[in-house]
Amino acid sequence: MTKPAIDPVRWQPPPSRPLPEPDLTATLHVVAVPGNAPEDVVADAEGNIWTGVDDGRIIRISADGSSTEVLTNTGGRPLGLAVARDGRLLICDSHRGLLRYDPATATLETLVAEVAGRKLTFCSNVVESSDGTLFFTESTSRFHYEYYKGAVVEGRATGSLFRRDPDGTVSILASRLRFANGVTLTVDESAVVFAETTGCRLSKYWLTGSRAGSTTALVTDLPGYPDNISTGRDGRIWVAMVSERNRLSEWLCPRAPAIRSLLWRLPYRWLPDPKPLVWVIGFDPDDGRVVTQLRTQHPDFGLVTGVVETPGRLWLGRIGGPGVGYLDL
Repeated sequence: MTKPAIDPVRWQPPPSRPLPEPDLTATLHVVAVPGNAPEDVVADAEGNIWTGVDDGRIIRISADGSSTEVLTNTGGRPLGLAVARDGRLLICDSHRGLLRYDPATATLETLVAEVAGRKLTFCSNVVESSDGTLFFTESTSRFHYEYYKGAVVEGRATGSLFRRDPDGTVSILASRLRFANGVTLTVDESAVVFAETTGCRLSKYWLTGSRAGSTTALVTDLPGYPDNISTGRDGRIWVAMVSERNRLSEWLCPRAPAIRSLLWRLPYRWLPDPKPLVWVIGFDPDDGRVVTQLRTQHPDFGLVTGVVETPGRLWLGRIGGPGVGYLDL
């Protein structure tokens, strides 16, 4: 791919608020998968784990982590996943949009390729409600996954939250989001919770009650960047934290955009990479309180971008390397 141009703007990143000290200690087990950068992890009804790697392959991992199987290839870059009520797999693909794969028939179909006449550029994550409504995010309308750093360097808020009704109608629920990423539903489906990575926050888009149709903050001023999220077995909101805040990047944001334009001229691989950590947080879905937190380092794992809880385990996806991980809870 040709490196795209950027058009930086000044903006002020939010302040960073300390969190309670990590209270979860567990050994991280790494499970090899046939591919690189398994960005998200989700569990099906049998406890199998699904993920997608950077060459387009969709992989199913047995519940105990002992075996893997390649099921299909999207032909793009699969990111966030969700298992639908009927067992089909929902796939956000940075190049193809929102897809659906049927394991029973091995068929792959496109559900949403464009919204309001514009092709989706960075379809990021998806969740299904009990009535079949899909809520999904687009991180940025300007860059594909391969050049996600462009969205960070540019500083424009071009992410969105969408809804796809069971009849196929797609509507925009929120726009001008700062790298919209993970999305999940509260247990009672009163709200959609979504993450903004560079906004360092979690928000709730209300579906029911007096606040229906509005957005309120759940967690703000995070000291790191939230990625994919999921709802735990007890209702907590699990958040994969990809890295700490990047001081250099955030120092540049409110300064002359020309500096970042010059920075973008460097080879892409020279641009700053996030610091690898194993970091996951569980938040209370009502008040945003930290319920539990694990933060550590591992020589063979880091840059956690996906999280899902299964009975007795917490599975983690990642970018920047091979393999998924799990913690025994």
